[in-house]
Amino acid sequence: MRNWSRPFVVLAAIAVGLATGAAHASETVSFSGYSAGTIVVKTSERRLYYVLSDKQALRYPVGVGRAGKTWTGTSFIVRMVQRPDWSPPAEIRKDKPSLPQVIKGGAPNNPMGAAAMTLSGGEYAIHGTNQPGSIGGFVSYGCIRMHNKDVLDLFARVHFGTPVVVLR
Repeated sequence: MRNWSRPFVVLAAIAVGLATGAAHASETVSFSGYSAGTIVVKTSERRLYYVLSDKQALRYPVGVGRAGKTWTGTSFIVRMVQRPDWSPPAEIRKDKPSLPQVIKGGAPNNPMGAAAMTLSGGEYAIHGTNQPGSIGGFVSYGCIRMHNKDVLDLFARVHFGTPVVVLR
């Protein structure tokens, strides 16, 4: 006798995978209140918006600062690097003293992923991640994490001086 439940389980798993995958991609949404070319991060939503016009933005899922590490304010992009090296800041080194002084760009343990856009002040960046499961959570020391494919898409759209607004 044939077990008919197995094909349904496989189809259900595929449907869940497709639905989950859709949550990890950028999407165009209605958005207003900011000039085209502005990046707006809504920390409580764990979403980054790249404003396309006075009525639309691209929305990306992101990981944001964990408890006590979130911040709000305005900034702008001062540096853009693909496959950046990473030197742990003093605060992270204090919590994780075993980290090396520098992790080369492209290394699987490099938390910056495929690209990074450093924000004015130099302490925070919008960057990719090699830990895609962290996207959607309160996970960082204040940086904004994106899926690598998303950060590369955003990287191609922005430039030095792009304004960044981080909200609760």
